[in-house]
Amino acid sequence: MSEGSMQRRAQRDRGTPPTSSGQRGRAKRLHRVLVGAAAVPAMLIAAGCSSDSGSDDGKDKAADSSASASASASPSPTVRAAVYKDLPEACDVLSKKTLEDLVPKAKSGKESQSDDISTRAGCSWDSLASKGVDGSQFRWLSVSMLRFESDTTRGAGDELAKDYYDKRVKEVQASEGAKNTASEPVADTGDEATAVRYDLKKKEGTFKQQTVVARVENVVIALDYNGAGLAGDKAPSADDLMKDAKKAAKEAVKTVTGSKDGKSSGGAAESGSPSKPASSPAPAKD
Repeated sequence: MSEGSMQRRAQRDRGTPPTSSGQRGRAKRLHRVLVGAAAVPAMLIAAGCSSDSGSDDGKDKAADSSASASASASPSPTVRAAVYKDLPEACDVLSKKTLEDLVPKAKSGKESQSDDISTRAGCSWDSLASKGVDGSQFRWLSVSMLRFESDTTRGAGDELAKDYYDKRVKEVQASEGAKNTASEPVADTGDEATAVRYDLKKKEGTFKQQTVVARVENVVIALDYNGAGLAGDKAPSADDLMKDAKKAAKEAVKTVTGSKDGKSSGGAAESGSPSKPASSPAPAKD
């Protein structure tokens, strides 16, 4: 018996199957199949994860697009535009003739200080006409203008001006030290106007105060006019002073409405901050 036959017989006796080149080949193919089969679930899992991730991204992008479209479709807050976008020069509001009638001895007007003259402006004049031993006549005239811009938060300019107009009228009516206070509406002076008169006693004499507060759209105009007889001269007629004050207030309103660059249909902007008109200065002693 050859050596190879003896080896195969010994393997059979031990229960070990003989190994051949064909068997080794089949074993290798079986190993590759098992490895490939094990890899398939891993690939499916990876593909599934990738597919889910892409789906979520798509949903997020769709949601973002929808939100953006919704935001674009939502209308922005709007407010009625203010009519007047500027103010005339305060010291040029009244004509030279009117100034000569109301403050005959006045020099050039004194312009009020303002951070923005397109929003807040004012000018004042004073006059002291001496009659020698018969005394003197003192006059003081002031015009102040306040313009309100429309604002999406606060409201339309004319509504803001209306609120301030009402407030200003009440302030004048409640002036400290005022005596014999009386109020009346003024016709044909802007959208609305109120005239307030009262007496104010000072050490120099009794002053006859006349104030006309008027509103035209988004602008409020306050005209103050007072007079007093000093050093023995008699007090001026309150009726005459009021007549002059009303006339001057109407002229101031016409100047505001007639300003070439005053009217505009422009959009909303920051509103001006309200401020009280200048108070009457103490008259010079005769």
